[in-house]
Amino acid sequence: MSDRLVSWLRTVVPVAWSALVAWLVSLGAPDYLTTALGGAAELLVVPIVVGAVYPIARTIETRLPDWLTRVLLGSAKPPTYRRTDH
Repeated sequence: MSDRLVSWLRTVVPVAWSALVAWLVSLGAPDYLTTALGGAAELLVVPIVVGAVYPIARTIETRLPDWLTRVLLGSAKPPTYRRTDH
């Protein structure tokens, strides 16, 4: 798998998980909280959850089996970002 695809997967997959977590939280969020935030609730919750989920996943990835790292981060191998001269 190319480094470009790995880097894309390791960005998109955690964001998708974060969006799912944010949506699930919003289903059970109290009315006083969602009413107070109004329409901004959807705009604020996902970035906050992404800001929490991604660093946690990156921190624990070395202790997880490869299959679980693939599920959470999209790839068990981080991209190398090696420089290639053209």
